[in-house]
Amino acid sequence: MIITLAYGKRGHTIELPNSYNIDLIEPRWNDGLVDPEGSIIEATRNPYNSKPLRDLASINDKIGIIFSDITRATPYHIINPAILKELKHIPQENICFFCANGTHRLATNDELIKILGENIVRNYKIIQNDANNLDLHEYVGTTLSGNKIFLHKEILKCQIKILTGFIEPHFFAGFSGGGKSLIPGLASVETIKYNHSIQHLSHKNVRWGITNGNPLWEDIMEAAEFVPGLFLLNIALNKKKEITNVFAGDLRTAHKAGCQFVRESAMTPVNRLYDIVITSNSGYPLDLNIYQTVKGMSVAAEIVKVGGNIIIAAECWDGIPSNSDYETILKSVNSVNDLMQFIKENEKTLKKTEDFLEENREYIDNIRSHPLMLFPGSPFLHRMREFEENFGSKISRNKYSDRIHAYPVDATSNFTFEDATEYGKELMQRFNSFEKFYGYYKWLVGPIQGDNGIEFLTEQEFMKLLKDIEPSKFDFSKEFK
Repeated sequence: MIITLAYGKRGHTIELPNSYNIDLIEPRWNDGLVDPEGSIIEATRNPYNSKPLRDLASINDKIGIIFSDITRATPYHIINPAILKELKHIPQENICFFCANGTHRLATNDELIKILGENIVRNYKIIQNDANNLDLHEYVGTTLSGNKIFLHKEILKCQIKILTGFIEPHFFAGFSGGGKSLIPGLASVETIKYNHSIQHLSHKNVRWGITNGNPLWEDIMEAAEFVPGLFLLNIALNKKKEITNVFAGDLRTAHKAGCQFVRESAMTPVNRLYDIVITSNSGYPLDLNIYQTVKGMSVAAEIVKVGGNIIIAAECWDGIPSNSDYETILKSVNSVNDLMQFIKENEKTLKKTEDFLEENREYIDNIRSHPLMLFPGSPFLHRMREFEENFGSKISRNKYSDRIHAYPVDATSNFTFEDATEYGKELMQRFNSFEKFYGYYKWLVGPIQGDNGIEFLTEQEFMKLLKDIEPSKFDFSKEFK
């Protein structure tokens, strides 16, 4: 059997004996769109749960178009002309392109031209994310997991923020695209480290194809929605890197539709594990370095037998990458075990919530829901049922228990009941009116509204719920009419 692996720009052909028991695992084929630019324009005019892009952007608005760096194969030579046609009523000086580097190195001018084209590089302002320069970032909020979100100040000045990219299965975010343009794309290094921490990466749901219930993905999406004026424009690609579908509009709704499409086309089930798995990292530009090539290894690891072998073809023209923190860490240790120990000793991680519960069981049945409210769809909800099963405790139950769970656990190594109470007070200051609190509730429930019979509470029902939980803490009589 002769097979050509995606490798660099040219591919790499291998020949295997026909006597071997070989399975060729590929994604389902989808033809490229006949008119991809026209399809993008059509998607922005008929978006998911949003006004059309051209109607969202007013002539005096500042527009931020967030694009992926050289490590992604996004066809911006098609995407950007379509976007700019829909923004032709916006003065050129009001449009800025943002490179979502995350913690990657900054793109060179030649790379920017490859990504965006010479016309855009010459005529538009381009800002890259230097995650290590904290002066460039501004605090926008803290997620329920405790991640303090700092985003690039300049993107926050834009009234409309267009998040672009392509959706594919991702080895710890579940799927790429969506809020990843902002986190890690335009976030500070501390925000990114927290999101990519061992606490998140070690969770059983932080893996390919899982979004809901994946604390890392939920942290990203919650953080992205701290920022107003978002418009998502994600695409799907086939193995020839042709656009096969377009998903535009509301961040959650459009991304959910895109993930479902990609799940059905890119994820192929297998019925056995293999002694040897031969793969690649999808060729240029995705196989530019060892750091990115881990993604291909991770896919193979899903289907290889314990003690089996993975052979991966990756050009790695950018090295480890060179002169990166990743290279420095790898060169400082002598083995994988040493590397893992180094990470554990040097990362500021949160103590596992299970340990907190074991050590503080006397609090569980007594804590009312004043410190932290968890509605259906919130990042911690999927864990609450596990805690209840594992520890046999009632977790602040009330007659609305199918609609709301409340719990103060965001456990650090020194997290006490008093800390939980203070956290609750901060939360109440943040939502110091019924209107804000009800809006927060609808934001959390919105993505799953209608699923499994879940419907929005009316304002009156929600007010009654709050008063039943903690009458003294939820007195909005002055604000609520």
